[in-house]
Amino acid sequence: MSALIYNVTVKIAPDVRDVWVQWMRGEHIPEVMETACFRSFRFLHLEGYDDEEGYTYAIQYTCPSPELFDIYNRDHAPGLQQKHKVLFEGKYVVFRTILEIIEEG
Repeated sequence: MSALIYNVTVKIAPDVRDVWVQWMRGEHIPEVMETACFRSFRFLHLEGYDDEEGYTYAIQYTCPSPELFDIYNRDHAPGLQQKHKVLFEGKYVVFRTILEIIEEG
């Protein structure tokens, strides 16, 4: 199997959006990258999906192998996700997907 994209889509409440974006950029994403399980990331805003309930973002982490993703998921994700939950409880909806990279150009 080739590399994977770990896609995390988050809808964040308007009243915490700026704090959340700053925290993601300054703390959370760097902590995820420090696990050494991913080789790169993208932090994206989904255009056209904002409404009174919140702003939608996707964070895409590129993982070189399923084995490294398993390490991340087992050893790192629970603690990192708990930090997010504690800081932003009731202010977000999240879903996570794993995508296999078939080909890149």
